Amino acid sequence: MIPIKNEREIDAMRQACKLTAAARALAGRMVRPGVTTRQIDKAVHDFIVSHGAKPSFLHYGGFPASACISVNETVIHGIPDHRVLREGDIVSVDVGAYYKGFHGDCAATYACGEISPQARKLIDVTKQSFFEGLKFAKQGCRISDIGHAVQTYVEANGFSVVRSFIGHGVGAQLHEEPEVPNFGKPGRGPRLIRGMTIAIEPMVTEGTYEVRVLKDRWTTVTCDGKLAAHYENTVLITDGEPEILTVAEGL
Repeated sequence: MIPIKNEREIDAMRQACKLTAAARALAGRMVRPGVTTRQIDKAVHDFIVSHGAKPSFLHYGGFPASACISVNETVIHGIPDHRVLREGDIVSVDVGAYYKGFHGDCAATYACGEISPQARKLIDVTKQSFFEGLKFAKQGCRISDIGHAVQTYVEANGFSVVRSFIGHGVGAQLHEEPEVPNFGKPGRGPRLIRGMTIAIEPMVTEGTYEVRVLKDRWTTVTCDGKLAAHYENTVLITDGEPEILTVAEGL
C-alpha cells in the first residue's frame, strides 16, 4: 500500500528533507583532492546529529556509515574509508536524515578538482535526467512515465540507466512503496496522487548499465569499470507542480 501523507506529515517531511539537503551540500563542499571519504562521512554524521536528527543510513540493513560515498566506477553504496580523493575523481554522495518521525533522502555527484569533459557531461546529464523525470511527477501521471522520461533523455545523450537499482517511496520508512524505476515504457504502474512522497534517483553509467555488488555486499560498481553518476531528491506530489522537498534554503 502506498502511504499518502497529510499536511502535518508533509510539514514534518519538509523539515527532515531540508536537513538532509543541507547535509548533502556540506558533503559536496568537502569534495576536493586530499580529503578522505571517511572525513566526509564524519562531517555528515556530526551535522545531522547536531540538529537533533539521526542518519538514516547508519546501521540500515547493516550499513556501517552515515553516507554512501561512491567514487568513479562505484555507482552506489560506497562505504566511506581512508580512500583519499584525487584530482579528476567524481564523487557521488547519498545521504538521509530521520527527523520527527520521517526520512529525507537525496544524492548528487560532485567533481573533485578538474575533471574530464566526458565526466562533466555524465554528471550534467544525470542531474538533468532527474528534472526530465520530474516533469511527469504530477497527479494523474503513472509511475513509469517518470522512468521513461529519464531513460529517453539519458540514452539520447549516449549514456545508460542502471536497471538493478531504482527509486522508491520515502516517508516514515526510508524505503516505502511505490517502486520508482528510471527506465521502462510509459503509462504503467500506479497513478500518482496528491500526498505521495517519492525519491526519484537516476543512476547513470558511461558504458553498460550492468553492475555488480562487491564482496562487502554493499559497494556496487559498473561491470565495465567505466564512470557512474547519481542524482536524487525526495519529491512531493501535489495538485499542481511537484515540490522538491530536499532543498536546504533557510536551514
